[in-house]
Amino acid sequence: MTSLPLLSRLHRSACMSLCAASLAGCAVGPDFVPPGNRLGEVRLEARADDADLTPMSDAGVPTEWWTLFNDAVLAQLQARARFSNLDLRMAFERIEESRAQLGIADSQRLPSVDAGAGHAREALSAHGKFAALGAPTRPSDFWQLGFDASWEIDLWGRARRTREQAAATLEATVYEREAARVALAAEVARTYLALRGTQAQLDIAGQNLAVAQRIVGLAESRERHGIATRFETASARAQLGAIQATLPELTRHRNVLMNALALLLGEEPRALDAQLRQAMPLPSLPASIPVGMPSELARRRPDIQRAEAQLHAAVAAIGAATADFYPRVGLRGRLGVEAFEPGDLASWDARFFSIGPIVHLPVFQGGRLVQRLALSESRQRQAALAYRQTVLRAWHEVDNALDALAARQRQHTELQVSYEQNRQALQVAERGYQQGAADYLGVLTAQRKVLASQTSLNASATGATLALVQLYKSLGGGWDPQAVEARP
Repeated sequence: MTSLPLLSRLHRSACMSLCAASLAGCAVGPDFVPPGNRLGEVRLEARADDADLTPMSDAGVPTEWWTLFNDAVLAQLQARARFSNLDLRMAFERIEESRAQLGIADSQRLPSVDAGAGHAREALSAHGKFAALGAPTRPSDFWQLGFDASWEIDLWGRARRTREQAAATLEATVYEREAARVALAAEVARTYLALRGTQAQLDIAGQNLAVAQRIVGLAESRERHGIATRFETASARAQLGAIQATLPELTRHRNVLMNALALLLGEEPRALDAQLRQAMPLPSLPASIPVGMPSELARRRPDIQRAEAQLHAAVAAIGAATADFYPRVGLRGRLGVEAFEPGDLASWDARFFSIGPIVHLPVFQGGRLVQRLALSESRQRQAALAYRQTVLRAWHEVDNALDALAARQRQHTELQVSYEQNRQALQVAERGYQQGAADYLGVLTAQRKVLASQTSLNASATGATLALVQLYKSLGGGWDPQAVEARP
C-alpha cells in the first residue's frame, strides 16, 4: 500500500510528458524543397548533323558503358578497380563515418538512462556547526544505488532538424562515393585507351622504321653503283635516325600509362606489365551510342544529387539554429535506494526518487545564437549557388563532349583519306626512285608525309575513343541510380 503515492506521481508525470510530446509536431525553420533545373532542355546531339557520324539513340545509358568497346581486358580492369581502388575504398569509409554521425543525431531524440552506484565512509567534524546542533560525529558508511534518466522533449524540432541534417549529409556522402565511381570508371578507360593508342603509335613507328631501313639500303646500293650521291644516303640515314629517336619517348609514355593503371587498381609499379605490355588493337567505336533522355540527366549525375543533398543539409541546419532561440523543455528523473547499512538497501524504505520537468530558456548569449543562424543561412546560400554551378557545369560538359566526339569522328574520316593518298604517293616515289626515274627528295618527302598522316590518324582514332569516354562521364555513366535509391 505504501507504493500507491509513488505510482500516482509517476502516472501524473507520464501524463504531463505525453501532453508535452503531443505539442512536438512542429519544427521551426524552412522545409526543404528540391530545387528545379533546366536539364530537360539539354540537346543530346552535336551541333552539326553529319550522316557519317555514329548514330546516337535515346536508350538508357548503360551502367557498364565500357562494354560498348567490346574489350575483355578493359572490362577486367574496370572490375578490379571497383574492388581495389583506394580512393573508392576511402569513399566507402566516409559513408560509414556519416552513418555514425546520423546514429549520434538519432540518439538525441531518445531518453538517456544512466546507472550509478556509490559508497562513501564519512564523518562530521566535532567542531562543526552540525556537531553543535547534536549531530553524531562518529564515522559511518553511506551506500547508494540508482538510475538517472533525462529526455528533452523536441517541441520546436531541434533534434529532428539535426537528424534531418545528418541524414542529408549521409545521402551526400553516398552520392560522393558514386561520383568517385563514375570518375574512376572514366579514368581507367581513358588510361587504357591512351595506352592502346601509344602502343599503336609504337607499331606505326616500327613500320616506318622498316621502310626507312629499306630506303637506306637502296640508297647505299645506288651510291655504290654511282647512281646516287652521298647526299641521298646521308638523308636516308638521317630520316632513319629521326624515326628511331621517337621510340624511347613512346616507350616511356607506354610504361607511364601501365603504371598509372596499376595505381588505379591499387597495385605497385610494373604490376600490370606482363598483362598489358603486349600490344592490342585500339578498340573501335560502337555502331550506336545510347545517351538516354535529357530528363534523366539530373538523376544520372551523382554530383548533382550530391549538391542537392548538401543543400538539403544546409536548409535543415537553419531549422536547428532557429530552434535554439526557443525554450528547451525536458524531463529529468532519479530512482534508487540509499542507506547507511548495506543490508538496508533491500528495504522499501530505502527508496528515493525525483521526477519533474526542466526548462532552459536562452536569455543572453552575447549574440552567439544570432551569428550561428546567420552562419547557417550563409552556408545555405552557398549550397544553393553550388547546386546551380554543378547543374550548369554538367550541361556544359555534356554539350562539349558531344561536339568533341562529332569533331573527332569527322577529323578521322578526313585523315583516313589523307593517309591513303600519302601511302600511295610513297609507293609511287619508291618505285620511281628504284627505277631511277625520280630523285630521293621526293621519296623523303613522301615518307615524312606518310609518317605524319599515320601519327595523326592514330591520334584521331584514340581521341575519338577518349571523347566517347568523356561523353559517358558527363552523362554520369558508371553507377546504378536505382540501386542507390533503393537503399532503406
